[in-house]
Amino acid sequence: MPKERLDPALLRLCGVLAVGAFAPLLDSTIVSVAVDALAHELGVPTTTVQWVSTAYLLAFAMVMPVSGWAGDRFGTRRVWLGALALFSVGSLLCACAWSAGSLIVFRSVQGAGGGLMMPVLQTIVIRACGGRQVGRLIAVVSLPALLGPVLGPVLGGLLLGHLSWRWIFYVNLPVCAFALFLAWRGVPRDRRQRASRLDAVGLVLICPGLTALVYGLSQCGGQDDAGGGQVLLPVAAGAVLVVAFVGWSLRSSAPLIDMRLFRLRSFAATSVLMFAGGSAMYGGMFLLPLYCQLVLDKGVVATGLLLVPQGIGALAARVAGVLTDKVGPRPVVVAGLLLGAAGTWPFAASVGEGVVIGIALFFRGLGMSAVNLAVTVGAYQGLTGSQVADASTTTRILQQLGGSFGIAALAALLQRGGHTAASFSQAFALTTALTVCVVIAAALLPAHRAAASASLVTAEGRP
Repeated sequence: MPKERLDPALLRLCGVLAVGAFAPLLDSTIVSVAVDALAHELGVPTTTVQWVSTAYLLAFAMVMPVSGWAGDRFGTRRVWLGALALFSVGSLLCACAWSAGSLIVFRSVQGAGGGLMMPVLQTIVIRACGGRQVGRLIAVVSLPALLGPVLGPVLGGLLLGHLSWRWIFYVNLPVCAFALFLAWRGVPRDRRQRASRLDAVGLVLICPGLTALVYGLSQCGGQDDAGGGQVLLPVAAGAVLVVAFVGWSLRSSAPLIDMRLFRLRSFAATSVLMFAGGSAMYGGMFLLPLYCQLVLDKGVVATGLLLVPQGIGALAARVAGVLTDKVGPRPVVVAGLLLGAAGTWPFAASVGEGVVIGIALFFRGLGMSAVNLAVTVGAYQGLTGSQVADASTTTRILQQLGGSFGIAALAALLQRGGHTAASFSQAFALTTALTVCVVIAAALLPAHRAAASASLVTAEGRP
């Protein structure tokens, strides 16, 4: 049977969205390698500069729950354009920052734009394709996520080595301007999905709850005592608020995010995979640059080049989109998890440098990117068009929380071990074990391509 061709209009739409998503994903990886340089240039301790990243994450977490409601209330096109504009303004303000304090504040503006963009991007794609060829289209819009970790460290090293630190933010402006132009012309107007009022109670519960969780987890790596007040108190408060939100959502007639989605077995399994997979994927991404710099004694640019095989593997994972459309998400996720574990284990075994490292990174990039793509597709199987925005928001939140949790746990482990080679081996071993354990949750995913995905075509039509 010949392979069904992708609709050229859908491909153009995905390309337009991919350009817009490239800026925040590239920016995050560039800033992650610029912490020491920013501390030196701004004359402040590294612990202060860490807030440049933390402020971004907190703002990201704060606005994400609102993205689904905003897309339905105002239209996803308007929210996408507004989020892009907000990220652009934040980038310009960051480049013009006059102190560490002002840079931290302006990074939160960037984070607010990025937090709105990512869930809305998924919603636009899923509604536009009507449940058909989801895997192949998600593979297209996922390109920025695959290229960012490859290009970010290298570009960041070059900018910091030859230009002012301000250029790590100036570089976003032409990308954002081009993305805004393309989106204005290429993202079609869409109908509002619902006209319900904003769930104020849910907003008061979930936004500070997520922010407290992300803040507490982000502080974990800097604590000698994992039960310290800077970690335990915000995590506990955040957990209480999130649990209260879940209870409120199940009783509310028009919740900010519909928790009833978890009654679907496939969505519940996908949610577990999003959290656990986010922990393994982002935890590994946190470990690898540090391993290259502290254990292998590589510079910033050399580290970026050493990680290129992982990016190549991630790009090769685009074939997982086709496979997911043909055979369903379960076999792709299981195979990807096993490949990811196999690619992570050599670092736990301290195999050293050379060809083995390159091969291991390739398979890790291939496996974990295939998992991320297939799980994203699986999240929408069996849903109706009105449920898409809530599903997009929920999965992005869980992936963000999973990533924060994984990074916090590994950072604490490294802190206790003094960032020695042995502590890195333990951290990579934990990441490998988590990746293998997630296979259990993958067994609950649909084994075959769900015919119910066609239900995503609703009476409202395509955006």
